[in-house]
Amino acid sequence: MANFNIAIGITLIFEGGYVSNEIDSGGETYKGVSRNRNQDWSGWKNIDLKKSENGFPQNLEDDEDLQSKVYSLYKTNYWDKIRGDDIEDQSIANSIFDFGVNAGIGTSSKLAQTIVGTTPDGIIGPKSLEEINTIDERLFLCKFALGRTERYMSICKNNIKDKLFLFGWIRRTLNFV
Repeated sequence: MANFNIAIGITLIFEGGYVSNEIDSGGETYKGVSRNRNQDWSGWKNIDLKKSENGFPQNLEDDEDLQSKVYSLYKTNYWDKIRGDDIEDQSIANSIFDFGVNAGIGTSSKLAQTIVGTTPDGIIGPKSLEEINTIDERLFLCKFALGRTERYMSICKNNIKDKLFLFGWIRRTLNFV
């Protein structure tokens, strides 16, 4: 079975640390957690307190409570939603999880369901899980990477500002093939 700690370790490499980029529609972000989309996340209190201290934002890494909140959010809102503990192949779980973090769990789940031939409702149920666990790993990963790339191209077509992120999104995607 897939392991959350492996998946989150890989995804956090791409998500980085603290960023406040005016161009990013997510606004202020910490390890991929967007303030605009997660306004009620308790980790923002930790971050706001650390802003007035010397060494910000590097000092955030030393806040064990904050790091625990990051892991908890990703476990509950992303990993558990894709039923990561029930996916047999670590690489497939990593890919579905990472795209969920980057593009939304519903988007990632629907893409996975489309690839395995189940109804793309955005909820990984027993049938989707069974198909995910029986599909050839290489076939799934290649099709999933193509689907991710198509999604990113569509985003850039609809919002010219997002072209700034396209190369990074594609590079990130290729790490999961």
